[in-house]
Amino acid sequence: MANFKLHTPFPPAGDQPQAIEKLEQGLEKGLRHQTLFGVTGSGKTFTVANVIAAYDKPTLVLAHNKTLAAQLAQEYREFFPENAVHYFVSYYDYYQPEAYIAHSDTYIEKEAMINAEIDRLRHAATQALLTRKDVIIVASVSAIYGLGSPEEYEKVHIKIEKGAVEDRATLIRKLIGIYFERTIADLNPGQLRAIGNSLEFMPVNERAIYRITFDDDRIASLDHLDPVSRARIAAPESVFVFPAKHFVTNEEERARAIEDIKLELAEQLAKFKREEKPLEAERLKRRTLHDLALIRELGYTSGIENYSRHFDGRKPGQPPYTLLSYFPKDFLTVIDESHVTVPQIGGMYAGDKSRKDTLVEYGFRLPSARDNRPLRFEEFEERTGQVIYTSATPGPYERAHSEQVVEQIIRPTGLIDPELTMRAVSETGGYKGQIADFITEAEVVIKRGGRALATTLTKQMAEDLSSFLREKGIKAEYLHSDVKTIDRIDILTKFRKGIFDILVGVNLLREGLDLPEVELVGILDADKEGFLRSETALIQTIGRAARNVLGRVILYADTMTGSLERAISETNRRRALQVAYNEKHGITPMTIKKEIRDIAASMRTEHQKTIDELLVLDTLAYQDDPAAFIKRKREEMAEAVEQLDFETAALIRDELYKLEGNGPKAKKPRTRKALSGS
Repeated sequence: MANFKLHTPFPPAGDQPQAIEKLEQGLEKGLRHQTLFGVTGSGKTFTVANVIAAYDKPTLVLAHNKTLAAQLAQEYREFFPENAVHYFVSYYDYYQPEAYIAHSDTYIEKEAMINAEIDRLRHAATQALLTRKDVIIVASVSAIYGLGSPEEYEKVHIKIEKGAVEDRATLIRKLIGIYFERTIADLNPGQLRAIGNSLEFMPVNERAIYRITFDDDRIASLDHLDPVSRARIAAPESVFVFPAKHFVTNEEERARAIEDIKLELAEQLAKFKREEKPLEAERLKRRTLHDLALIRELGYTSGIENYSRHFDGRKPGQPPYTLLSYFPKDFLTVIDESHVTVPQIGGMYAGDKSRKDTLVEYGFRLPSARDNRPLRFEEFEERTGQVIYTSATPGPYERAHSEQVVEQIIRPTGLIDPELTMRAVSETGGYKGQIADFITEAEVVIKRGGRALATTLTKQMAEDLSSFLREKGIKAEYLHSDVKTIDRIDILTKFRKGIFDILVGVNLLREGLDLPEVELVGILDADKEGFLRSETALIQTIGRAARNVLGRVILYADTMTGSLERAISETNRRRALQVAYNEKHGITPMTIKKEIRDIAASMRTEHQKTIDELLVLDTLAYQDDPAAFIKRKREEMAEAVEQLDFETAALIRDELYKLEGNGPKAKKPRTRKALSGS
């Protein structure tokens, strides 16, 4: 019986049937590398979904950023509603790695803000891989970074069974032993609470409560509860509970690791002594002994990941466990927008190594810290089997390694690539002139209910342009890499809904974003040759207008660069093929109709969802009289605090943060001169 069940309201069309057939045949022949060379809007994800259903094995889908990964996860959930589709990305909202700048003697401490909801989704992904065969994991390149051993993670899970002989105190100790935290407040994932003769806990992979009721030393009942209403969802006979952290080490292994760390410390101190580096030796000794004391007493220290090789029992230089370690041997890998994702995978190791080498050289870390790292590209290749690359602009690696390249030029909707117009910047009046021209064109589009995109060269230019548009009375927003993951997805959803009409960005508006409402794309400074105006970048940006029958692109340029010439030529080649196909088959192009879904919903906490609901209700009142509204809300917050209703107070506080646009900012990395010691 097939593990995967594909649900789709429409059959493959356009170039999809032949692409599906060729890719399936390639997998049957054992081809290691295949490329799906598909134009924007041709339904590459649907093609791959058909291939996954036929291949019928666990699949890893890699994307180059969190926003695209979230969109892909939503699409695959729609195609496979009966199967396990999970989202695995970095759980940091903000991350500043530990670093040392030698020329200024400045040490930068590690700073991180962890998104608990994304951490929950990561656990859900790994647990699905260990317990099911019908799994699709959509991941960012976080997939190649260190993760705890899957063997240890799976080995220490607990089975709680109705009728089993077990007393409450023993079960509490077992849960704490797998990193659950005890609380007397509301439960969050990875926490437990003891009440009378019952014990409640929330697994780290889901937002639901399990209540265990004891009768002396026996489990009398096991209930699955809704976390808000506390209504009983089910009464399971048993439940498996996995650890609340991915890095799991038993007492015996911890003791061995501590001894190994001590030996490495002695070796490195002897090396510094030979090299006559007393400052580095003292710095390393103090840091390591402090960490060991915390590990011995608490089982944890900040930066414990730098000792991961010792806890895992790996040899020097041996690669870490990663998400790939949780997959079975014969899984399928799909690399989406491969022209960006493949180089990203290949570039992670070198940057990490350079930073770690400096920390080791100056005594901030032991040499084993280098083994807390992402995979090298060749290690990634060793851990993957058959791979399908998908892109509208395949890169050099895919072209060189693919044993089969499958073209998908004809769209099921009959849509053709957008019409291109080059407009001289000098004739429009320079930089300000091209913006004025774009606004004129965009206003026409907006009046008939369409949307427009503008791409700039820098983040600051994107922010400045969106502010300028708002001053002109145009509803606009910017999008770039400094915008938080969930906020990025919210912006895209609101853009599709028409809450604002123009989206301004840098390169986040290129690969993979599915925005069928877009009728106009303006590429500012299109002749500024470079990464953001390369042939690949231009073709990808042009593709943002390819999902709408009215789609067109204005290229603001005085010079016909090589990249522009090649991008225009390739677009015209595709248009010619598409027009000929439509004429031959009597097809009238149609704009893609796609339901607008909130792809960030699965990443929001109940707290965040409640705030969003309040914002919908209160935004108009705030806009009518901001000062009076804020005064009233602050009075309500103070009253809630007096009544010890801290949850309501927190909701009002965070709603005010959002309305005033001055929510908690990410911390600046803490730095200090290192000569004074560490």
